[in-house]
Amino acid sequence: MLTPEQLSTFRSQLINAKEDIERRLQENDNFDLDNGHYHESMGELSSYDNHPADEGSALYEREKDLALNDHTSRELKDVYIALEKIDDGSYGRCEVCGKDIPLERLEVLPTTTYCKEHSPDQVVSHNRPIEEGVLIPDYGKFEFDDKDVEAYDAEDSWQDVARYGTSETPSDLNENVDHYNDAYVESHDPVGYVEDYENFAATDIYGNEMKIYPSKQHQKYEEELDEAGTMTIFGDLPAYEKDPYTEEEAEDRR
Repeated sequence: MLTPEQLSTFRSQLINAKEDIERRLQENDNFDLDNGHYHESMGELSSYDNHPADEGSALYEREKDLALNDHTSRELKDVYIALEKIDDGSYGRCEVCGKDIPLERLEVLPTTTYCKEHSPDQVVSHNRPIEEGVLIPDYGKFEFDDKDVEAYDAEDSWQDVARYGTSETPSDLNENVDHYNDAYVESHDPVGYVEDYENFAATDIYGNEMKIYPSKQHQKYEEELDEAGTMTIFGDLPAYEKDPYTEEEAEDRR
């Protein structure tokens, strides 16, 4: 049970905290949220001439203002609740169990209305910012990602859009590109086929009756295999398939 002197001390602390919070909110216009669009706080009229990186920085600052404003508003609300508790005589008792809150806890958190065992802030929230759903890789979160199928997924759609240009430059990537139009992740991935040989090979729906269409891609593919000394990119052919080719090649050399 708190003494009248202790209650008076806590009331004075809470009133000072309330006045300090209200003054800060007034001075910073509620973290510039009194302005409409975040352009107003920067003196901008439009995003038209802004670089995407500048827009990203401005958006980050706006999101930070929202978080700070929510945190400060909650802090002010807790102060008002604590002052109401002092006025109705219930300050210092836990809202859940009704037991006295230890004095040491009140000295650290004058706004608390719960004992340590019943504090609602004990559970760490698993809610994540919505932006993380965009920033994480496009693969690994869709229906067919873990199955042996070839489907048009989010990674493919990103690549289709990225071909028209991004804010990235070749120096932003971990791979060498020859042109700015290729300055995006996985730009070397083939379009319309998965493996290189599928660009010049034709099969039916079951993979039977493979036909080869001569092309520059086919010629390049053959040259790369010859340089590697192998028959396929996924491993050499078994002996019973490879020997006829090698024997015929030996005959031709003779």
